Parts: sequence; structure tokens; C-alpha cells
Amino acid sequence: MFENILVVCLGNICRSPTAEFLLKQKLPHKHIASAGLKACIHSNGTGWDMDATARKIAEQNGLHCPKHEAQQLSQKLISEYDLILVMEAKQRNIIAERFPEAHAKTMLLGHWLPNTSNKDIPDPYKKSDEVFQHVYQLIDTAATAWHAKLK
Repeated sequence: MFENILVVCLGNICRSPTAEFLLKQKLPHKHIASAGLKACIHSNGTGWDMDATARKIAEQNGLHCPKHEAQQLSQKLISEYDLILVMEAKQRNIIAERFPEAHAKTMLLGHWLPNTSNKDIPDPYKKSDEVFQHVYQLIDTAATAWHAKLK
């Protein structure tokens, strides 16, 4: 049903690449990528690599994180993916405003997180290793739940 999955956050350097790599590990038969609402792009047009702390924490948790290049969410990407997973409810609203046709296929990555009414996954950018670890655990739990639904 959902063969092409796009994970979206703000800058596409912390949360969405982490989720992308986790989902690729858990769902190797699916096509998974990530993008940012305001992707971190160098002046030469190339996207930033994954945030160093996000990579360090992910790798400490056993996740292989290859080279990454942030990319801007676009109409082309919206049309190529069957399911779009965002980190925060406000990001879902932004996508609905910019790309109304994507509203029905956009869901929270944290939708299936247990024992919490807040399904948002907070942005750890420029915060402590402990915050990155907490966010990694939320993303891992969410990715595991999505794996159960999509396998």
C-alpha cells in the first residue's frame, strides 16, 4: 500500500534523516527518503549533511548513518510519495497549506507512540546530547510502530 515514504522535519538534518535511516533499516523493501520544510542548504545549492550530534547519538545506538544531503520539500517530492511522515502537528498543517493534495497522506511519525497524548517529536537542534538521546528514542519507538503497520 505505502511503498514510497517521505519523512519531513524542519531542516532535514536531525530528526528526519534519523527517522529515514531507521525506517530503511526496518523496512528495507520500501523506498524511503527525507526532506525539510526549510531544508539547510549551502549557498552553492548543496544540502547540509546530517547534524554531527544526531549522527553520533544514532550511531551510539547502533544505527548506521551514511552520508546525507538535506533537500527542500517540493511539489515533485510530494507527488512521488504515498505517505509523508512529519515530526510535529504544525508541520502537517504547513504541508496542508502549501500542498493541499498532500493533506490526506500526511501523518505524524509519532502517531502510534504509546502512553502519550502529545505525539510531536521535538527538535533537538543545538541542544544537549541527552535531548538528542531522548529524541532518538522517540523516533526509534515511532519507527518500530510504523514498521508493525507497514511491513
